Amino acid sequence: MTEKKELTVRNALKVRLRAKSKKPAFVRPESWRYAKFSTSWRRPRGLDNKVRRKIKGWPPAPSTGYRGPKVARGLHPSGYEEVIVHNVEEINKINIQTQAARIAHTVGKKKRVMIIAEARKLGVTVLNAKEVKEPVKEETEDKTEETTAKTKEATVEQVSKEKSKNNKTQKEAEKQ
Repeated sequence: MTEKKELTVRNALKVRLRAKSKKPAFVRPESWRYAKFSTSWRRPRGLDNKVRRKIKGWPPAPSTGYRGPKVARGLHPSGYEEVIVHNVEEINKINIQTQAARIAHTVGKKKRVMIIAEARKLGVTVLNAKEVKEPVKEETEDKTEETTAKTKEATVEQVSKEKSKNNKTQKEAEKQ
């Protein structure tokens, strides 16, 4: 009779976002009352605990009803499944349509540049691909030489101006 509409990944992400906006911020019971309790959630286990018993007027506790759609669980907001990558070989194993790479935090600059280059070649989405610029030594040396030469010229000009001012003041003092 009525067909149940299957959720596509895109629709599931929208449903998950809508559900997340309606979900309350779960805080530890009585954390607003006692300074010694942090606000981070702890499951109430007491016999008379109002939150555990779901008494009206007390904040809600986390439950399965707040979960998002099964299709969208574990997905990045872009809709891709995240795959942690440590080296270039792992980039080759990624499915371009459903998965995206996240470079592990332990990977250094040198290997990170190689992984990003390989991902671009294959068309793989990298979620944390910040551009890593390697310093070019030739350009920086030239620039430092230019700046030091300019500062030397500027200091020479300042010294010569100060000397001329001093000479003028000395001549005026001698005349008087």
